[in-house]
Amino acid sequence: MELEKKDFDLVVVGAGPAALSAALYTSREDIETLLFEKGSIGGLAAVTDWVDNYPGFPKGVAGLELADAMRAQAERFGAKIELGEVSSLRKDGNLLKLETTSGEITAKAVLVATGSDYRKIGVPGEMDYYAKGVHYCATCDGAFYRDKKLVVVGGGNSAVQEGMFLTRFATHIDMLVRGDKLRASEVLQDELFNKHKDKITVHFNTTTDEIVGENNHVTKVIGTDKSTGQKIEYQTDGVFVFVGLDPNTKFLDGSDIELDERRFVMSDARLMTNVPGVFVAGDVRSGATMQIASATGEGATAALMIREYLEDHERTSKAAVVTLYGDS
Repeated sequence: MELEKKDFDLVVVGAGPAALSAALYTSREDIETLLFEKGSIGGLAAVTDWVDNYPGFPKGVAGLELADAMRAQAERFGAKIELGEVSSLRKDGNLLKLETTSGEITAKAVLVATGSDYRKIGVPGEMDYYAKGVHYCATCDGAFYRDKKLVVVGGGNSAVQEGMFLTRFATHIDMLVRGDKLRASEVLQDELFNKHKDKITVHFNTTTDEIVGENNHVTKVIGTDKSTGQKIEYQTDGVFVFVGLDPNTKFLDGSDIELDERRFVMSDARLMTNVPGVFVAGDVRSGATMQIASATGEGATAALMIREYLEDHERTSKAAVVTLYGDS
C-alpha cells in the first residue's frame, strides 16, 4: 500500500524496544517519525513469555504487555507505524532514500533498529519441517504440543528459559547441549534442575545432526554423543531451537554501511554509522548486549543524537541557501 506522504524527518527501520524508545523521544521533539516493521511490533520482546529483568517491574512483566505499552507511548506522541518492509537504503545528496513495500520514501535521518532473528542450526530436515514441527519461539507455538514430547536444542539462557516454559504443555523434554555444561545463568540453572528435573532431561556433549519426519510431522531427532561417538535417536513430536541470534541486516546489502564480521552494524560513540545521517541502536548494533533494557537506552541515546544531527542539518541547509542567494 502506497504512503500518501513520501518524505520524513526520521525513518526508523524496525519497531522493537530500541525503535519504539527512539520514536518516543523524537516524536516528543516534533521530529516527524515513521517506523517500518515487517514482523511483530515489539520485536522479540513481544514474543518473550515473561521479562524478569526490565527495571520498574519488580514482579516481572509479560513480553507482549511491555511491547504494547511501548507502542502506545510512542504513538501517543505522534509516531507513525507502517507494517511493511524496507529492501534497500542509500544516500542521495543530503537525503536518504529507502525502497519499501509502500514505495520509495526519503528521510533526513534513518535509524536502523531491526534487531535480530533466531539463528538456524543448518541440519537436514530443519527447513523441511519449519513450522511443521521445527520452531524457534516457545510462546508462539508451545501450546500446539500439549501432552506431547519435545526436543529443545541449545544450552544458553534462551534455551533454558524457553524449555522451562514448554513444560506447561509437554509431557517430557530432551534438551540437547553441544558442550559439557550449560551457558545459562546460575539462577536459571538452579530453577531448571530444582523445579523441572522431572520433565526436562539435559543431554550434554550431544550434537543435533538431523531432524526426521513423515507425513509433514517431525518424528525424531538424530544426534551424536560426542563422548562415545555413538548416534542417538530421540523420539519427539516437535523441535524447538534456541542457539542464538543473527542480525537483520540483509536489506543493507549493497549499501555503504559498514558491518562487522558477523554482519552487525558498526557505529561510533554517537551511534552513527559510517554513512552520515544513518544511526543504529539495539540488538542489530555491533557490540550490543542483547538486553531489552539496554536496547531502550540505546534508542533514547540515538534519538538525542539524531536531534543534534537534524539541527546541524538544518543549519547547514540554511547556510547553503544564504551562500547561494546572499543574505537579504
